[in-house]
Amino acid sequence: MAHNPQAPQGPEGYDPAGSTQMFRAFVDEGDPQHGGRAAAAPASAGPRVGLIVGIVAAVAIVGAVVWLALG
Repeated sequence: MAHNPQAPQGPEGYDPAGSTQMFRAFVDEGDPQHGGRAAAAPASAGPRVGLIVGIVAAVAIVGAVVWLALG
């Protein structure tokens, strides 16, 4: 990274915005049973099934429109 002489100078490791400290606080707050880390939510099959049904319905509708237009 380029040196910016106009940037505020502070001790090494100092984060003037506090974003690193905020991120660490966010990561560390979690379920103590999982070592302080929040468990990832399992993926549900609901949205995937809806997407597949929607695609099948769209293909059927387009097929019906083409069949009626050409028939």
